Amino acid sequence: MKIKLLTAALIVAAAPAAFAQTAAAPAAAAAPQTPEAWLARMTDMTKNMSAYKDPKVFVPWLNAVTEPNFYTTMGLQMMEPGNWLKFMNSMTQPGAYSNVAQFADPAVYTKWLAASLDPNFYTAMLTQLSDPGKLMRWAMAPLDPKLLQMGMNTLNPNMYMKWMMSPLDPQALQLMMAPVNPNLYMGWLGASVDPKSYGPTWSGWLNNPAGAVAMPTVDMSAFTNMMTAPVAAVPALPAGMFNPFDPNAWTKMMPAAPVAPAAK
Repeated sequence: MKIKLLTAALIVAAAPAAFAQTAAAPAAAAAPQTPEAWLARMTDMTKNMSAYKDPKVFVPWLNAVTEPNFYTTMGLQMMEPGNWLKFMNSMTQPGAYSNVAQFADPAVYTKWLAASLDPNFYTAMLTQLSDPGKLMRWAMAPLDPKLLQMGMNTLNPNMYMKWMMSPLDPQALQLMMAPVNPNLYMGWLGASVDPKSYGPTWSGWLNNPAGAVAMPTVDMSAFTNMMTAPVAAVPALPAGMFNPFDPNAWTKMMPAAPVAPAAK
């Protein structure tokens, strides 16, 4: 019995590693490793949807957002006006359109369908949510130095000075000038018509001449020839056969009405 329990425990513990090994190399390399890196991505409107497009990125994202230090780090960054200005400037970038438009890629839903059939995906998430070490870190969160620093920042006059001077920040001036910048609108227009904005599936299909569907050509002279060309005579058929394309054949099928003799 003890051997069975030990084997089951080893399988559960190895499930996240097994799922990570099946992850694509680019997705694994692109996943941030620290709370600061995750917050930098999640506050960037050109990249903050990456966790929802690929289950291989969703697993480390779920691990990051269930850690207490993620929220203490987020609280400290929210006190900095420069982070808010950076976040709002990212909304004006054409990449914000591409970030959302990539959900039109069928490959996104194929990845999630494959993950829904992978037991390692569910085991990896369940292991993270039931990690005893993570539960202990949540219990000790009130003693986190970052939480104490957040409370002390409310008494720091330099923080209020930063907020007072934030309208003179170059990022604030850039944000105010964005509506009158014609490159902003041209960039968004270019992103909306760029096949790369809609994912690699559509981009590869539209940019591949061999995979593109050839549009049929219409010869307008064919219509004029139909009106001017003489109609060929319908060949006569042997007796006893019916030609459905001969209008005279249909009239001959109706019996002729008897003609009454004229009155004298």
